Amino acid sequence: MEQLDENTPLFVISVAAELAVMHPQTLRQYDRMGLVVPVRTLGGGRRYTMRNVAQLREIARLSTEGVSLEGIKRVLELENQNAELKARIRDLEATLANELMQRPGGRVFAAGDSGVESIAPGQRPTKRTSLVLWRSR
Repeated sequence: MEQLDENTPLFVISVAAELAVMHPQTLRQYDRMGLVVPVRTLGGGRRYTMRNVAQLREIARLSTEGVSLEGIKRVLELENQNAELKARIRDLEATLANELMQRPGGRVFAAGDSGVESIAPGQRPTKRTSLVLWRSR
């Protein structure tokens, strides 16, 4: 089964327009301008994602604040670029973590009463359960 996320195309234009509180013709215009570009079906129908709907709401907010459509387009481009870079960073961090965990000869150390001991990755240090009796003099 396919995982659903914010980038899964779910909504036809009428539903997306209702969710964004806009007229469907406005969504078509934004698509032609490249502001919010939905996924196309094989038949050419538009399918909007939750991310698209959030972008449409952001366009409406910025528009009411007086930002021009060109300004809004630039803001959306920067937000998309930022999201792509964040995803790339997450991928690189996961790759690095996997590489460090798989690196042969990696050393792990544990400290205890007898000093520092080297242990293999994934192993726990040996527990010492000796009892020491202290007597005052």
